[in-house]
Amino acid sequence: MGVNKIVNSMTEPNTTRQTQIANAAEEELDLVGAKILLVDDNQQNLELMQAYLESLPCKLTTARDGSQAYQSILDDPPDLVLLDVMMPRMSGFELCQKVKSSPSTRDVVIIMVTALHEVGDFERAVECGTDDFLTKPVNKLELLTRVRSLLRVRLLKKKLDQLSLKQRSSPDDRDSPSAAHKLDDT
Repeated sequence: MGVNKIVNSMTEPNTTRQTQIANAAEEELDLVGAKILLVDDNQQNLELMQAYLESLPCKLTTARDGSQAYQSILDDPPDLVLLDVMMPRMSGFELCQKVKSSPSTRDVVIIMVTALHEVGDFERAVECGTDDFLTKPVNKLELLTRVRSLLRVRLLKKKLDQLSLKQRSSPDDRDSPSAAHKLDDT
């Protein structure tokens, strides 16, 4: 083995690791400013999810029941909601259905978090419009992976919607007199 191969083999893993770190940092930057609402009637569950998500550069807010969460969503729509199913006053199923049926909030991503394990419960969650679901006890890696993934999709969709809105509101250059004049000059 030549000296160059030895040097290259010694630096490649380090370079790969640096690339992975740089990619992870870039992905985290994509999430800056994202808003997550945690909804659970159990304070310990809220604290656990907050602890799991504190490494993300997102704004975390909480609600203790479906009614409080719905008002919070209307006041300041989050990008993603982690929603307990079994709650007083308004269940997670009811809240999800209300959020997904309103044009102003239907794009909010909802991940239902449940201790229920019956197929019928998962079917009901899907019928209500949930984007994903996790079972309790929540696994930290699974939670972070799904939240990151769904937040990226949500934030990309928001950017796309903003660009589309800009394009619709800006005048089309082809219709302007100056554009026609430029075409005549060629």
